[in-house]
Amino acid sequence: MKRFQWNEDKNNSLKAQEDRQISFEEIIEAIEIGNLLDIIKHPNQEKYPDQKIFIVQAKAYVYCVPFVEDESTIFLKTIIPSRKMKKKYLGS
Repeated sequence: MKRFQWNEDKNNSLKAQEDRQISFEEIIEAIEIGNLLDIIKHPNQEKYPDQKIFIVQAKAYVYCVPFVEDESTIFLKTIIPSRKMKKKYLGS
């Protein structure tokens, strides 16, 4: 199994933001308990050709989590709350 990694400063920033208040640890926990809804290619492949996006349900919401991976590591970039993905995967 690949290891998850992230930038700790980014993690602290996400936890402090009023509109996010979620951490990479919470995202990983949600994935581990089966709340990974999908994995999609980043929609801007020209700018982010190696990125994919986890679609994760956590804290009664749906988040997009861009990531890159190599043979042993999945590096999480950020956490973005998404009304569009919530509607798509969980309904209204």
